[in-house]
Amino acid sequence: MSQPSLLNVIVKRPWLQRWLTPFANWYANAAGYRQLGLRADDLIPEESDTVQLALKRLSPKEAYDRVFRLRRAVQCSLAHQLLPKDQHTKPDEDTPYLSPILKEIEAERQERDDLEAMVVRKRS
Repeated sequence: MSQPSLLNVIVKRPWLQRWLTPFANWYANAAGYRQLGLRADDLIPEESDTVQLALKRLSPKEAYDRVFRLRRAVQCSLAHQLLPKDQHTKPDEDTPYLSPILKEIEAERQERDDLEAMVVRKRS
């Protein structure tokens, strides 16, 4: 799930962050997932083993909320309708809930790979 990211570059430069924030907000609204009541982490494909493990680590309430949002979005899509404005996902509600778990799992796997690749040599 590691994708190249410019986040660190943008955060370190406040002028760049101020310049890109309106574009980022426009893009998130134009993507249309908020109008279906979804959050950004709902769009992560579930086919990977890492994502499956992260979904198992979600709290029961968060897992239920995710399934509810996905089912409601499918119903809206099949009916070719959007949710009413009051049910759209607000930008402050669109917080990552799955991405932190994915990063944690990737760090665990990287640590495991590093430990398995470690060669212990006896000093003579």
